[in-house]
Amino acid sequence: MIDETMQLPLGEGPLRGLVVIDVTRVVAGPYCTMMLADLGATVIKVENPAEPDYVRTFPPFVQGDNGRASAFFAQYNRHKLGVSLDLKSEQGRELLRELVGKADMLVENFRPGTMERMGLGYETLKSCNPRLIYVSISGFGQTGPNSRRPAYDNSAQSTGGLWSINGEKGQPPLRVGTIIGDLSASFYAAIAALSAVIHARNTGEGQWVDVAQQDSVVTLTEHAVVNYTVAGEVGAPLGNDHPFVRPYGQYACKDGFVFFGAYTDKFWREACKIFGEPSLIDDPEIDTMEKRFDPQIYARRVKPIVQDWCARHTKAELEAMAGDTIPMTPIKTIAEVVDDPHLQAREMFVQTEVDGQQVKAFGSPMKLSGTPVRAVGSAPGFGEHNEVVLKGWLQVAASDYARYVADGVI
Repeated sequence: MIDETMQLPLGEGPLRGLVVIDVTRVVAGPYCTMMLADLGATVIKVENPAEPDYVRTFPPFVQGDNGRASAFFAQYNRHKLGVSLDLKSEQGRELLRELVGKADMLVENFRPGTMERMGLGYETLKSCNPRLIYVSISGFGQTGPNSRRPAYDNSAQSTGGLWSINGEKGQPPLRVGTIIGDLSASFYAAIAALSAVIHARNTGEGQWVDVAQQDSVVTLTEHAVVNYTVAGEVGAPLGNDHPFVRPYGQYACKDGFVFFGAYTDKFWREACKIFGEPSLIDDPEIDTMEKRFDPQIYARRVKPIVQDWCARHTKAELEAMAGDTIPMTPIKTIAEVVDDPHLQAREMFVQTEVDGQQVKAFGSPMKLSGTPVRAVGSAPGFGEHNEVVLKGWLQVAASDYARYVADGVI
């Protein structure tokens, strides 16, 4: 842990004083450290002088003070300190070891074996700092026969089973429409890292945290694993239908689609009243949840009823009719999401700065009453905080610093 005298900016929040060395890039890793920064950790993002995080080249762009700047990069790297460090050079590696000696945590997302080959593996770095929490995020994990394989988000979606159960019924499977393998691995890494923080504070012992994208995706397959292990059923795409809960899915309305999920007896009764058909409550063919779950009864009776209810109204009308009574919500476009008054009240969109320009990005879903999350701040320019971190915190002499610059180490 650090204190105010060490000349390193401290965050605000429950993790204030926790120092994280971030040698990750793209999303699986930067998102994890962004969450830690949101919670008050001081995150030092390390990038290679010759090859910065290539997400800096991802659209969309804003015209910054120094040219084109990536809003995508800004979203995942807000309020971090930026340091440039060539880890392929021995001088750069030694500087990283010195940083690790003063930090609490290191997060990396290189392919397994890469950090070890550079002399920066866990066994080496824990000798610099026995309390170090060393977090590794990878496609297939640090162990197992596939651990050294290259991986992207789609690698995790495909090998974790999620891809095979997503899509329209009877059609080829579809990838989930976001990088859920990257994101879920970041979530699990953050949870595991914070668990390790508590252990380190209680015992003085650090540890190695190993999180795989494939493993993370497997846990997102809901019922599919037990359906196979218990019933022998191999999951397949079901479109917008649930495997057994009905009615529970997408229905067309006048200006788009809504989700209708009033499947319990209580919600079904309320829906019948809302849509002016109370007589359906006692209809002997569909008067219980079990009957409505039956695929044949649902297709013949229930589905046409719900389709007719929804087709008469707009999304806004249906949302107003449902109110606090039944689960029925509009399927919103991203434009509608960003303009959603409820999400704005929840402060789910924040202004992040990149190269002097403001970018509206998603905020944090974590709401803490005593130590509020601060999902604000600037994404660092490349190497922006070299002097603050290296000369100020690490106490690198001015002559050595100048030599590092001349040699391309920083």
